[in-house]
Amino acid sequence: MAEKPVLVPKMGESISEATVIRWLKNVGEHVAKDEPLVEIATDKVDNEIPSTEEGILTKQLFQDGEVVKVGEPIAFIDAQGSASASTSTTSAPVNESVSQIVPEVISEAVSAIENQVQAAVEQTINPITKGSGSRFYSPLVMNIASQEGISFNELEKIPGTGLEGRVTKSDVLSYLKNRSSVAVQTTTIEASSNVAVPTETVVTKATPNNANLPVAKSLDNGDEIIQMDRVRKLIADHMVMSMHTSPHVTSFVEADVTNLVQWRDRVKDSFKKREGQNITFTPIFLWAISKAIKDFPMINVSVDGDKIIKKKSINIGMAVAQKNGNLIVPVIKNADSMNLLGLTRAVNDLAIRARDNKLNPDEIQGGTYTVTNVGSFGNVFGTPVINQPQVAIMAVGAIKKKPAVLETEHGDVIAIRHMMYLSHSYDHRVVDGALGGMFVRKVADYLEQWDGNTEI
Repeated sequence: MAEKPVLVPKMGESISEATVIRWLKNVGEHVAKDEPLVEIATDKVDNEIPSTEEGILTKQLFQDGEVVKVGEPIAFIDAQGSASASTSTTSAPVNESVSQIVPEVISEAVSAIENQVQAAVEQTINPITKGSGSRFYSPLVMNIASQEGISFNELEKIPGTGLEGRVTKSDVLSYLKNRSSVAVQTTTIEASSNVAVPTETVVTKATPNNANLPVAKSLDNGDEIIQMDRVRKLIADHMVMSMHTSPHVTSFVEADVTNLVQWRDRVKDSFKKREGQNITFTPIFLWAISKAIKDFPMINVSVDGDKIIKKKSINIGMAVAQKNGNLIVPVIKNADSMNLLGLTRAVNDLAIRARDNKLNPDEIQGGTYTVTNVGSFGNVFGTPVINQPQVAIMAVGAIKKKPAVLETEHGDVIAIRHMMYLSHSYDHRVVDGALGGMFVRKVADYLEQWDGNTEI
């Protein structure tokens, strides 16, 4: 039997691990080369890992919900197709070929087993009271609970983030951090009416941080509770982190884009007939932003402690709303090196695949600046949240016809013009109001000075 490992491929910079969502093939099934084998999820995007060999799937080294590191084996394929299907993926013996390929994985597994055994021994010596709950608790979790004086009823109330809602070590430690400074548990001892029996008070260790305790939510009749999906939770965490990391400031500019609108109205039909796709305002916004970044390169930076990292590449992300309502930000790499036609093709391609959840992990990595089109939802302007670790983001609002005052050689006149707002949010740690304001004004200048004779 010639077993060969299937490794978790590299999925973009900063991605070091992934979570197994579901297996697309069962142990014992025949798998063709490049056929999807397992679906995984990172903190950026879901993806499928194809089989690198043709043969029989003999082992699944990770189960649904477990985390696997990039570069580690996730499965084994019998390339000769002669292996008999294993009846269990969790109790299969570790053979010599596995130990040769992943000795560090085996070492970690042995260490984990030893820790569990030790925890079980300690639990036997100092057991925690169990109630009638149906949730499973590992010996390690029970041991921590016993040492910290957590009662079973209290343990039952801790939200579990593990597989099937199980409480993990991290869940217990996180709970302890947010626990009130003094938790008092009173044990009443039955006594006769004429005998005074003292009440025992147990003081437990915790962190004095009541501010982080969850606030009880009241529910009215007919209210519906909707569980966040994985992507929505990641977005929520990322947005909260961004607001805590960067002091946000937003500057606004109103731009007269009449020339730009009239130019697009004139060329859009011929462009659609020639290229088979639409030309939208988005690639033009990206063109203007990339030119403004060249004028103000300190917008194209990130922060590392007390150091500013000035980015050489201009990689512009564009926020795209998916069909399920979640948001994803594909990145156009080296946007400043593309002409308008190249930007249009890149924008249309990434937007379509983003909505269909067909982006590759590296296509949402490496952004240095982000633009979000709130105008596509009819909003005139917005105050966007910075996409960390970037330091700025621009929201482009809806283009509206408005009366505006124009200066002419014969005096001021009022005319109907196509106007829009640009909103620029920036990190006030490294971008002051002067730089943030001048940058958004420069973007508006490029849009207002659009040449109506531009060829595409």
